[in-house]
Amino acid sequence: MHQPAPFRGEANASLAHILAHAIESSDKPKHQIAREVGIHRETLLRVMRGDRPIGFEEAARVLDVCGAFPRASMILALAGQEDLACEWMRSEMGEFLEDFFTALPGQLERTLGRRVEDLRPWWANGTSQLVARMLAKHIDDFANRDISMALPR
Repeated sequence: MHQPAPFRGEANASLAHILAHAIESSDKPKHQIAREVGIHRETLLRVMRGDRPIGFEEAARVLDVCGAFPRASMILALAGQEDLACEWMRSEMGEFLEDFFTALPGQLERTLGRRVEDLRPWWANGTSQLVARMLAKHIDDFANRDISMALPR
């Protein structure tokens, strides 16, 4: 589907922001990142400033070379969550989202089958809240089990 020009511009600005963060916070110098990605250093600098558009594959390579989780970082940025993308790009939360975003479509297809057509867009927010609550309960259950196992009998 063709996106209107304003979305492409916003997407490029979002990607530039998280790429600049990944590059600046990397332990590698910019010239090394550019070399490993396979682009010229000046091109990398233009991408960081948002002066040069970047494709998803090339952005993923930059993030990967910088030690970030590419899919999670780009999805968060494109969803308007640039600050979280920057905060989580090298964390366990980033790794969780990387695996979650990769696995979710297949799990939905397997679990729902043809009922996937019955999903309604307005259910998305409530579903995300349900998943977050379920994860919080799961974490609490693990913590309580760990505490009970540590207590003397």
